[in-house]
Amino acid sequence: MPVMKGLEWTFDTVAPTYEKLRPGYVEELYQRLFDYIAVDEKSRVVEVGIGGGQATPPVLRTGCELTAVEYGTHFSELCMEKFRSYPGFSVITGKFEDVAFEDNAFDLVYSASAFHWVPEEIGYTKVFSMLKSGGAFARFANHPFRDKGNPALSEEIHRLYGMYYYKFHHRKQETPVEYSEEKAVNRAGIAEKYGFTDIQYALFRRTRTFSAKEYSALLGTYSDHIAIEEMLRAEFFARIEEAIDSHGGTITIYDTIDLQLARKP
Repeated sequence: MPVMKGLEWTFDTVAPTYEKLRPGYVEELYQRLFDYIAVDEKSRVVEVGIGGGQATPPVLRTGCELTAVEYGTHFSELCMEKFRSYPGFSVITGKFEDVAFEDNAFDLVYSASAFHWVPEEIGYTKVFSMLKSGGAFARFANHPFRDKGNPALSEEIHRLYGMYYYKFHHRKQETPVEYSEEKAVNRAGIAEKYGFTDIQYALFRRTRTFSAKEYSALLGTYSDHIAIEEMLRAEFFARIEEAIDSHGGTITIYDTIDLQLARKP
């Protein structure tokens, strides 16, 4: 589903649930990242949109100085507590586009499932200015796709989305499409417009399985779902739980994680 601008605030209302249920990222992604740019205790790093800190531990474990930028106050507080044992960790509460950073000062800027909230021209231009020559920008995100192994369940959930989600948002219903390599290539290519070179991308895949209750709780961490009127949302989620329970009791999500890497000359 496309991002609905203006809903950035919604995540902070469910910070603890988001931190618990949103997935981290696979080890192979970090291996690819650290092969591309060496990060150690001398490195200065910025994470754009830390959220619940799902993408943060592997970077912090390098010993680097990591400054996170987070729009949500609750997320900022959560992560300050979560990573209090790392002396090089700090959080700035605010929108990335509004926070002032030094030019030519950072070795790595990265963002996990958050950079789409930043206007493209502002975001890429700012990251380019912040990075040292040879520094890297890493953008990655998780793209979930509903259960391919249980088509009857997927069809029922699709029907419920038409009745609730799309009707509430006054949008024409779309058929879910699994994230493709073509999309990853196109996203990677954006960086070239803003002066970056050595552009690379990679895709990683995994599955996750949820009970009905777990899955409805997960849905409650998505901005466009949080925005649905409360009583209608409760009915919508209850119907999804009923569908899962009537089709085997679990739902498997097929994740595609895309990584884009780019370097400042």
